[in-house]
Amino acid sequence: MLGMVVRFIVSALVLIVVSWLSPGFVVKGGFIGALIAAVVIAVLGYIAESLLGDRVSPQRRGLVGFVTAAVVIYLAQFIIPNLLSVSIFGALISAFIIGLIDAFVPTVVR
Repeated sequence: MLGMVVRFIVSALVLIVVSWLSPGFVVKGGFIGALIAAVVIAVLGYIAESLLGDRVSPQRRGLVGFVTAAVVIYLAQFIIPNLLSVSIFGALISAFIIGLIDAFVPTVVR
């Protein structure tokens, strides 16, 4: 349980950093908005991984995983439109930045 809480806190912080770095990706509502966005993105990512298999998992991200992450980020804005605003270009850039950050600060507790 503690590991899951830490994962979502780190994910929310990553989303805040990505919001600063990526044009077309805006997280509203401060840390709480980022935390809710992290939960929504995690749930959508879990659903995508369940449907598409291990090819889109964080451990095996390739081109398919990158595109899937961008789609998940883009779709999340429709679930929480008051907290997240993402353009298609912003989703691609943010998926790339999140992938880079995840290489150094993994959001999955192992």
